[in-house]
Amino acid sequence: MDPDVALRRIAYLLEARRAESYKVRAFRRAAATVDEVDPAVLAQRAASGRLTDLPGVGDTTARVIAEALAGETPAYLLELEEEATPTLTGRASELRGLLRGDCHSHSDWSDGGSPIAEMAQAAAALGHEYLALTDHSPRLTIAHGLDPERLVRQLEVVDTLNEELAPFRILTGIEVDILEDGSLDQDPELLGRLDVVVASVHSKLKMDPVQMTRRMVAAIESPHTDILGHCTGRIVVGRGRPESRFDHDAVFEACVRTGTAVEINSRPERLDPPQPLLRAATAVGCLVSIDTDAHAPGQLEWLGNGCEKAADAEVPVERIVNTWPRAQLLEWTQRHHTATG
Repeated sequence: MDPDVALRRIAYLLEARRAESYKVRAFRRAAATVDEVDPAVLAQRAASGRLTDLPGVGDTTARVIAEALAGETPAYLLELEEEATPTLTGRASELRGLLRGDCHSHSDWSDGGSPIAEMAQAAAALGHEYLALTDHSPRLTIAHGLDPERLVRQLEVVDTLNEELAPFRILTGIEVDILEDGSLDQDPELLGRLDVVVASVHSKLKMDPVQMTRRMVAAIESPHTDILGHCTGRIVVGRGRPESRFDHDAVFEACVRTGTAVEINSRPERLDPPQPLLRAATAVGCLVSIDTDAHAPGQLEWLGNGCEKAADAEVPVERIVNTWPRAQLLEWTQRHHTATG
């Protein structure tokens, strides 16, 4: 195994396990260093025990490099592979096999940790046909959200990458904030140009239930909203965060009426919506999108979490939008964007 391959694989698996970001960065930095060093020099340093003299290489990464150069699979990599995500079974496994892509992901243009190209290449390696790039909108300043000018520049970058990555395709998109009055935090003309728009509440999560319902329904009724993201905003790890309160009947009925999908957010700390709400959305006929909300390449592995939730709630396959052929998915989103509100 090439040392840089081993180091990047370890970083990927750490991302999938929600490891601390500094650990992931350490392995990616070491991989970048290995790429720049002549292989003969690298071997000499490994033989003399001087790998840690290289910039960005510490004791652990040096051990991985040395083991890979010796023709071994690094022990740390073997350990992580053994702890990889459990294999899906039954209907969850069937659903995972039917997913053609992921409609919610982030890059280093907002609060993600990796360039767009790395996210896309990781998605393609998983067998995806597409990945929707949905970086944050400007109101979420803590996430370095995209103002209109930066979003336009990103669209140009995506156009260039799509020429290089074909037939895989990066779908243009955004995770747009639902503002307090239910409006969307981005220029409407730009929203109309995008392939996929995920609308999510990120602020005032403890809003009065009547006001929150009104806010969410207004966003769902926008002709630009394709997917309602992590609808309760809950966090289920650490100190946690309670679910936002709203009239789920009214919200899900609005989704059915407008053809807006409810997201199953597969992030381990979200797993949103809770199962009772997901079953309620399924019962009234909502479309669903199973997404990772990935902020790093390894997190694209999390689709299985959403498939388990969808299987448990008995969501019909035909209502899961990212099982559709890409052309059908884009036809659906463009119908929203050309509607009259």
